[in-house]
Amino acid sequence: MSMRHQTGRRRRQPSESSNGSLASRRSSFAQNGNSSRKSSELRGPCEKVVHTAQDSLFSTSSGWTNFRGFFNLSILLLVLSNGRVALENVIKYGILITPLQWMSTFVEHNYSIWSWPNLALILCSNIQIVLVLGVEKILERGWLGNAFAAVFYTVLVIVHLTIPVVVTLTHTWKNPLWSVGMMGVYVIEALKFISYGHVNYWARDARRKITELKTQVTDLAKKTCDPKQFWDLKDELSMHQMAAAYPSNLSFSNIYYFMAAPTLCYEFKFPRTLRIRKHFLIKRTVELIFLSFLIAALVQQWVVPTVRNSMKPLSEMEYSRCLERLLKLAIPNHLIWLLFFYTFFHSFLNLVAELLRFADREFYRDFWNSETISYFWKSWNIPVHRFAVRHIYSPMMRNNFSKMSAFFVVFFVSAFFHEYLVSVPLKMFRLWSYYGMMGQIPLSYVTDKIVRGGRTGNIIVWLSLIVGQPLAILMYGHDWYILNFGVPSATNQTVVI
Repeated sequence: MSMRHQTGRRRRQPSESSNGSLASRRSSFAQNGNSSRKSSELRGPCEKVVHTAQDSLFSTSSGWTNFRGFFNLSILLLVLSNGRVALENVIKYGILITPLQWMSTFVEHNYSIWSWPNLALILCSNIQIVLVLGVEKILERGWLGNAFAAVFYTVLVIVHLTIPVVVTLTHTWKNPLWSVGMMGVYVIEALKFISYGHVNYWARDARRKITELKTQVTDLAKKTCDPKQFWDLKDELSMHQMAAAYPSNLSFSNIYYFMAAPTLCYEFKFPRTLRIRKHFLIKRTVELIFLSFLIAALVQQWVVPTVRNSMKPLSEMEYSRCLERLLKLAIPNHLIWLLFFYTFFHSFLNLVAELLRFADREFYRDFWNSETISYFWKSWNIPVHRFAVRHIYSPMMRNNFSKMSAFFVVFFVSAFFHEYLVSVPLKMFRLWSYYGMMGQIPLSYVTDKIVRGGRTGNIIVWLSLIVGQPLAILMYGHDWYILNFGVPSATNQTVVI
């Protein structure tokens, strides 16, 4: 051992001396370089060194990454090109923005609540909320079992989603926008009912296990048994007692707070902030009002004329004109989508969270950096993603379904609700939105397995958003126009919005 130790020490000594010689060589090289540089400055111009071995900046081997100037140029060209298109739109159509017309959509000749069926349906949904709370109290007392709860929540969600469909399809309400808002509220409530029922079921199951564990602990304490087994049961009992808030959570204040909170996943106790920040509240309110008017103005000034002028080429299947209309619609549609994302997920949800002192403000993640389709759907709408993982994906995995099956069911449910929120208000069923969502599954396979993310994956994600959404808008716009006004002609292309 001593011989090896000495040998190791002897081997390390040359390395230390070599490091010292290397440092001395570097210092001597630097001194020689400085002296040669000074001497070259003293020599004539013909003796100065001009060329050295180096790569071009665009070569990956150069290691150069600072292209900030090109980014600024891209932004400038984007602003100028879209500014030209916006100016051309104003010159061609004039100012189409009419805020007074927006306000007139709220007014009816009859001022009863039933003249606003969408608002009436939202108010009537309180019946389902009270019914859910009453059934949960009955289940907590043990008067009915979990089998009844499974049937009850299945029927409740189906009926809850069917009521707005029947009212919307039978009512002569002209503007589908308000139907979209009402049905969005009903979809959110349905998902919250599922989460509320799931969590309370888990609490009842935990309480049952607590009772069983208490009995086992009592029996083991009376007997002379292995102490380790006794303390293991005590630890398991303490873990299940985390659900001790049940059934004190079954109250009107608790369920209505959950119904108003910006989340789809129920918990016994949500994180809360200490106070409401007035400055933050005012800022989000101003953003919400201003951006909502901006979105409405862009739709009326930019999107509506483009969609209207696309009706005839789509009917006559002029592919070149259809492609031109699609690309022309892509920019304003994507701009409006980004504005809607900020308005809803940042301004509105933060406004609601601040009023309720709801502390969890992670409503979105960095979806703009998504290199795969799957990461985009995990990051751009966190409340829906959390619900899908907690109440669809994870239960299927616990019941031994494959990951692909759970993944498919999540996208199927999402596709169903996308189509639900589009086809019913428009009173037509074309399934374009459903096909678009289900098409995300093979596209996700491409970005995950074939492209494997990276810059190419991010470009594919953005292209799917930029091209896919306006394509669906043109399809629905064309079908809705044909359904309401017949085949468009060159002289008849007026769309009533």
